[in-house]
Amino acid sequence: MTPNIIIDCDPGHDDAIAIMMAGQLTNILGITTVSGNAPLSLTTENALIMTELLNLDAEVHAGASRPLMVAPRHAEEAHGRSGLDGPDRPEISREVASNDAVGFIIETIRTNDDIWLVPVGPLTNIALAVRQAPDIVDRVAGVSIMGGSAGAGNVTATAEFNVWADPHAASIVFDAGFKKLLMAGLNLTHQFGIDEQLIADLRTLGNRASLFAADLFDFYLASHRKRTHGQRAPLHDPCAVLAVTHPELFEFQSRSVRVEIDGAHTRGMTVVDERGWGEEPLNCEVEYGVDRDQGMKILLQTLSAYS
Repeated sequence: MTPNIIIDCDPGHDDAIAIMMAGQLTNILGITTVSGNAPLSLTTENALIMTELLNLDAEVHAGASRPLMVAPRHAEEAHGRSGLDGPDRPEISREVASNDAVGFIIETIRTNDDIWLVPVGPLTNIALAVRQAPDIVDRVAGVSIMGGSAGAGNVTATAEFNVWADPHAASIVFDAGFKKLLMAGLNLTHQFGIDEQLIADLRTLGNRASLFAADLFDFYLASHRKRTHGQRAPLHDPCAVLAVTHPELFEFQSRSVRVEIDGAHTRGMTVVDERGWGEEPLNCEVEYGVDRDQGMKILLQTLSAYS
């Protein structure tokens, strides 16, 4: 059965690919945007670019323009000034359906069964929805997050960007009591990397979506290598989509996960209890392994369908 999802995102190169894959693998009930990789005005424009490029029948709803309590920070060093640097930016005619992403999330969950939330940016919109309408926690099928890490961070030694950008929101979401909460953290997404071969394969497909993705990856891979010297650039956000549509690709372990909001050196850290005998409830299915080759085959298959 094709899952019904709401994508909450801050496009972002990997967000754009997550939208591309979700457009073929899921029924997207809506796309909500949040400040993160770029300011809200740009992440929302980028989401509209993707829906128009792919001819997706999915509304875009703009959401939170800043985190709950900390100052907004963006990721220009990874994604460029626009959030989607690399390809030529196409002209778009679409407009946002609303500027109330939180209201859209709440109403859609209340009027539909078995919805998955797939947040792949800072968790501000999801936290606001939980605070305004706690009943949605029991109504959703699950939440598949790209964020956090069961290991090292990226924006700091201990924190991954999406959680670090709004740790108070992340803490609310992880503590909310969702019946199924999946976490694709950096320990997992760094196993799902792109390289020149994937870019060449995308150019061979030759359709509008695959060529746009190849142009995105040219910038993204070069940016990653400049900053980290890593040979493959981790493709974070599609992992959160694949965890819903192809869970067999992943190794999951039940863990207690909490978010540090105040630490001088650990703000935004997802504290994963690996002991196996602690008293904290197991609130999260943490992803530890992924079949990278099969996942990349699925990526190419989904993008080829846009021809």
